[in-house]
Amino acid sequence: MQNLITLLIILLPLLVGFLIRLPKKAMVWLDRGLGYLIYAILFLIGLSLAHVPNLSAQLSVISINVSVLFVCTMGANLLLMIWFDRRYPWHLTAQEPSKTKQSFSFGGSFKQIACLAIGLTCGLFSDISAWLYPETAIKYALILLIFLVGMQLRSSGIGLRQVLLNRRGVVISLLFMLSCMLGGLVFALIMPGVSWSKGLALSSGYGWYSLSSIIFSQVYGPVWGSISMLNDLAREFFALFFIPILMRRFPCTAIASGGATSLDFTLPAIQSSGGIAAVPVAISFGFIVNLLSPVLMVFFSSLSV
Repeated sequence: MQNLITLLIILLPLLVGFLIRLPKKAMVWLDRGLGYLIYAILFLIGLSLAHVPNLSAQLSVISINVSVLFVCTMGANLLLMIWFDRRYPWHLTAQEPSKTKQSFSFGGSFKQIACLAIGLTCGLFSDISAWLYPETAIKYALILLIFLVGMQLRSSGIGLRQVLLNRRGVVISLLFMLSCMLGGLVFALIMPGVSWSKGLALSSGYGWYSLSSIIFSQVYGPVWGSISMLNDLAREFFALFFIPILMRRFPCTAIASGGATSLDFTLPAIQSSGGIAAVPVAISFGFIVNLLSPVLMVFFSSLSV
């Protein structure tokens, strides 16, 4: 019953938000509000992480699991997507990436890590958690986040027909999710005490760190929520750095490397290095991945095997 409630908490705000279409002028405020909300969520996760028993010992556990999970999932992504690029080549007119946009994106990633660190510091050296109640605040932030994402998807002018009729975008998204599942299963085989369902759940974040960290903090505890968040943030860093390099020979691999962020955060890097022809594929891929990621995270984490 609890799993059904969690799924409804994810899907209902998303569907309600998807019914609301904002004018283009309001999209600027929506994007800005989402950015501030993500910073707030990361701060709250830092607060909750500060109350983990024996935190210093848990930090080594977090770093090891993040490293292995990232290598497994990203490695599986690269292997399968590079095979696809070689089997079904797609030639784009490559462009030089914009250094300004790329450096700005990296700055945003560092700000997100800083928010987590500030929350952790405040939780360790102050009594802010005594009146803020980070666990409760995170639940309400989750609902608001999903609602705003639904509005963002609807107001971006992307129609389901446009998404589903882009054959390459659909194929890339399916191969990407399959490779993530394979990476999650390998992670479960390597790491002791990690079930195959937990491995599949952790590999379904697809770079959506703000959502995956909340879901897995509630299901598995703040340590695993932090592992998922850092793994998804590592994907973002990897994509921002390697998209311009991969786009020259493996454009589908470059688009897929960003996961859920290919719809927004890494889209400028995709456009600047792959040209305008890469944008519809990236939007189709990112839209499908963003819709299925929360469903798969909740489904796999609800399994007790």
